[in-house]
Amino acid sequence: MAEVPSMDEILKDAPSNWGKWGEDDEVGSLNYLGPAQVLAAVQQVSSGEVFTLQRLIGDPKGDPVWPGRSPAVRTQILDESSWDGPDAPAFPGGLHYADDKIDAFLQGSTQYDALGHVWYGGQLYNGYDARTSTGGLDKASVQPIAERGVVGRGILLDMARFRGKDNLEKGEVYSHEDLVACAEAQGTPIEKNDILIIRTNFLKLFFEQGDAFYEGFAEPGLTYSPELVQWFQDMEIPNLVTDTIANEVTFDPASGAALPLHCALMRNLGVVFTEICDLEELAASCAADGRYTFLYTAAPLKVAKGSGSPVNPVVIK
Repeated sequence: MAEVPSMDEILKDAPSNWGKWGEDDEVGSLNYLGPAQVLAAVQQVSSGEVFTLQRLIGDPKGDPVWPGRSPAVRTQILDESSWDGPDAPAFPGGLHYADDKIDAFLQGSTQYDALGHVWYGGQLYNGYDARTSTGGLDKASVQPIAERGVVGRGILLDMARFRGKDNLEKGEVYSHEDLVACAEAQGTPIEKNDILIIRTNFLKLFFEQGDAFYEGFAEPGLTYSPELVQWFQDMEIPNLVTDTIANEVTFDPASGAALPLHCALMRNLGVVFTEICDLEELAASCAADGRYTFLYTAAPLKVAKGSGSPVNPVVIK
């Protein structure tokens, strides 16, 4: 088996946005989404249709998560049975109520990654020392992204339909050139500052296969190339959104490295990643009316020092 090169070697000539928005920046390419981009995105709304993109937490059919993470566990704390015994709580007027809690990985559902979520070479996005992640992200956490919010023109790139499939297969790759071709086939070219929303319908296999889904785990997705990274830089892409767990092919077929685009796009360019979205209703609507662009909005939870956060993105057509 060939030795896998280090990420420093793979990305030695890769572009970087460190310092572009100041030495204290923690939201990266979201800086491309200013008032002009928000107002332009609002112009995409014509029918008033609303789509939410979060997958259900606690789905009876299971919650797809990255290997090594466990699905969320919801625990009921109070319900009507809590008032059956002699020691039941009492409130003036006779009020009863339900209460519950959840134990979950912050990146165990539809999620936003913090820009400090992944790094190499001892440095996070914008050059922050990786030691600032000790005990929680002091720099480049999800909190600044959550405080800012995300609003812009979203474009659905339905790679599954473009390739004439119900879903992409394990390890199936596509490039930025494929994204451009898909957009053109849909009749709406990708524009600068677009939020890219890519449908593979790969998680269909999770709901069909159960635990067997994780055997030889290899998701479909974008695969690293210098040209792809330069394209993201030139197009000033602020946010990459997919319906897969990790937004890129799990192991790069050329180098064998795991998740090099997390490093090239997130760590170096500050492109924000959104993962595990449910795009099926949105995709059906876009295929029906031929409108693949829309107002995209999202606000992850404000978690201090968090490396990610659950989110329920909202699309308005």
